[in-house]
Amino acid sequence: MSGRPAGKPAGVILAGGLSRRMGGGNKALRVLAGRTLLSRVIERLAPQCGPLAINANGEAETFGEYDLPVIADGFSGFAGPLAGVLAGMDWAAGQGAGSVVSVSVDTPFIPEDLVWRLLDARGRSGVAVAASPDTQGLLRDHPTCALWPVALRDDLHAALESGLHRIGQFAASYDPGRAVFDSRVMDPFLNLNTPEDLARAERLL
Repeated sequence: MSGRPAGKPAGVILAGGLSRRMGGGNKALRVLAGRTLLSRVIERLAPQCGPLAINANGEAETFGEYDLPVIADGFSGFAGPLAGVLAGMDWAAGQGAGSVVSVSVDTPFIPEDLVWRLLDARGRSGVAVAASPDTQGLLRDHPTCALWPVALRDDLHAALESGLHRIGQFAASYDPGRAVFDSRVMDPFLNLNTPEDLARAERLL
């Protein structure tokens, strides 16, 4: 697909992690089969959403070649992916979007129908999370890959102020809908946390 028709939710790529298990450095710029993780996620997500931004802390110039806005967490220190979701909500509100889809930068195989499946799965609160069966067949939520109504940003800000940093806990409190994806061949939400994960992904490609 090409272009981003009006009415699609905004998108934010969560790239603000510390990458400790990956050995430090900027995980978003780690290379998988000749391309950065960030470029792979952008390629899959951009056609599905409206305006798109990168959530990262530090030097925005690091991501200059991607020609996307870079938004930092509004909380000092490392507040986890929930702070990135809040930054995405605040930015999306400024774009006039009613909702924002978040995706972690270390999930380079996200489905090409992720956004519309999340929109279709929305719960009464408007929240939807991606899910897939694990190796035991039990359903596992992937709350960093989710749809969030911008209207929840005051609630999320209050939750962060109270010390809540678990993204799954915040999502669960809004009785989210679930978009369930097939993982029999490969889990599309495989996240790359270590050099071993990166090597495994290379083999899959």
